[in-house]
Amino acid sequence: MSDQTLDIIFAMPHPDDVEITCGGTVAKLVSQGHRVGILHMTNGEPTPRGTLETRMRELHEAAEILGVAHVEVLPLTNRELMDCPETRYAVATVFRRHRPRIVVSMVGRTPAASPDHYQGQLIVEAARFCSQLTKWDDRFDGTEPHRIDWLWYRPVVISAEHGQWHSTFVVDVSDVHEQKLAAISAYRSQFDEARLEKVLHRVRSIDGAEGTRCGFKYGELFALPHPWPVEDPAKHFLGIQASASMSYPPRSG
Repeated sequence: MSDQTLDIIFAMPHPDDVEITCGGTVAKLVSQGHRVGILHMTNGEPTPRGTLETRMRELHEAAEILGVAHVEVLPLTNRELMDCPETRYAVATVFRRHRPRIVVSMVGRTPAASPDHYQGQLIVEAARFCSQLTKWDDRFDGTEPHRIDWLWYRPVVISAEHGQWHSTFVVDVSDVHEQKLAAISAYRSQFDEARLEKVLHRVRSIDGAEGTRCGFKYGELFALPHPWPVEDPAKHFLGIQASASMSYPPRSG
């Protein structure tokens, strides 16, 4: 198993969760030279569609499309994913092995969808804490402690808590959006033609709405569990305004 150092790890319960929710940001970060990893907590099986072998081929194809440096699948159980010591240790071991400065989790309870999503959030939050613990290396496959600087949340639009965050930011994914759609489309066993059309329409709509709020054609919104830290607010916001695809708020005249 690779022990390469990564700058950021996107950790979510099922194959296709990362690609659907924030595949654009993954591709964007890769294009900017960051070493990005994807952690699927389960292999997604059993599902009504496809097989384990097919699903594994698809997730690796999607990772190749996005250009990530590393993709990993943990042997946790789909449909039974729960926040408990064992799952925390499993995810924290990955963090300790690859030593990212940032980890990203989807966030929010999804009463109309899999309860794994919310459990995945709890696991990542706890694993981030566990990653730094000393005198407990036996629980983490002998890996050394590692402190993670930042936790980013990718809110799920259908979550019960949508919109209730301390602070948010939007990543401009306009130039990599087709790459994101291609990564989603790699999951052919999960999305037949009719289902894929609906999924891609929903993704375009969500990303278009989130991007428009900041003057981008397509964007992906992220949240923090605390206020957004800015050392030079003028430089930060003036720089963004200069690079945005359109001014926000709209200028008159």
